[in-house]
Amino acid sequence: MARGQQKIQSQQKQKLKKDKMKKSTGHDQKKAAAAALNYKCTVCMSLMPDVKTYKQHFENKHPKASLPEELKLE
Repeated sequence: MARGQQKIQSQQKQKLKKDKMKKSTGHDQKKAAAAALNYKCTVCMSLMPDVKTYKQHFENKHPKASLPEELKLE
């Protein structure tokens, strides 16, 4: 077990190592993109980021299906 100055140096070294690892991994764009998808198509279960895109998708991909309630309000 390290004590005193040796312990402090070891902790600093470990912190620098963790910081380098954190920087090398970077930001996960897939998770951020998935979190931005808020609307789910009731027919095909596709995910859309906003109401406008959802409405366009629904009108183009499912023309025979009736419009969902959340799109009728807009």
